[in-house]
Amino acid sequence: MSSSLKETFSSGPVRPTGPDGPPAPAALAAKVRTLGPSMTRSMQRVAEAVAGDPAGCAALTVTGLAERTGTSEATVVRTARVLGYPGYRDLRLALAGLAAQQQSGAAPAVTADIAVDDPISSVVAKLAQEEQQCLADTAAGLDTTQLESAVAALAAARRIDVYGIGASNLVAQDLVQKLLRIGLIAHAHADPHLAVTNAVQLRAGDVAIAITHSGRTTDVIEPLRVAFDHGATTLAITGRPDADVAQYADHVLTTSTARESELRPAAMSSRTSQLLVVDCLFIGVAQRTYDAAAPALSASYEALAHRHSPKRQ
Repeated sequence: MSSSLKETFSSGPVRPTGPDGPPAPAALAAKVRTLGPSMTRSMQRVAEAVAGDPAGCAALTVTGLAERTGTSEATVVRTARVLGYPGYRDLRLALAGLAAQQQSGAAPAVTADIAVDDPISSVVAKLAQEEQQCLADTAAGLDTTQLESAVAALAAARRIDVYGIGASNLVAQDLVQKLLRIGLIAHAHADPHLAVTNAVQLRAGDVAIAITHSGRTTDVIEPLRVAFDHGATTLAITGRPDADVAQYADHVLTTSTARESELRPAAMSSRTSQLLVVDCLFIGVAQRTYDAAAPALSASYEALAHRHSPKRQ
């Protein structure tokens, strides 16, 4: 097989590299940390090698890197593509760029696009652009048929349980707070033991929602599985629709998988997408249950009004 073919073939599907092309060199280490758990062990060896020694690996051919990591050429190419590079040549270019940056003593990057010495005005502009792109990508990829089915299930639910850990739990609490204010019975669970003991009580007519960017968070998947087994309608909000969580979800809503970095990991970018999906669910439910939701929302505002008004002496 020729060298050019070796560096471009792949036995698996090609993952999109996004509108801006392959990820910037500075984002490589973060991509390895984020995607590593979902890789095979042989692919992890390749990913760890390129992240740990970009200069050394940049000097290797696809055959050389395969020999160094004890893997095959196909595994090397597949790993490059999973990391967001069209082929091994593109990964080598990124490694060379990263190595040059490290040797030059240039200002380190705190994200893929932001350097440690960027003025705050540039930070604001770059983060705003990234957030906008993240929201646009999520909206474009959202399956509205799945969304409508999820909204219908929530609107008719006797009880709603939402599971999330870490940053995803903040999103779970946001959804529950919204649903409570329009009169639905909803609970957010961050404690995995409490989540499972509550999931056991769910039945047909109830809804369980798992929020996990990776789709592989055991503490979120386990209660969703229990709820699924007990007949509840289940929903997954995830950036990895092919991950473990999907096998226990009646409906899957996919969020954008934005670029990660050292200072801005997936927990930040994924939460932006998750909050958009949560708002879509809430508005959809409010539309379907408007006759009951509007008075409930009004009552909740009135109940809290005195806490927002200045006290008169």
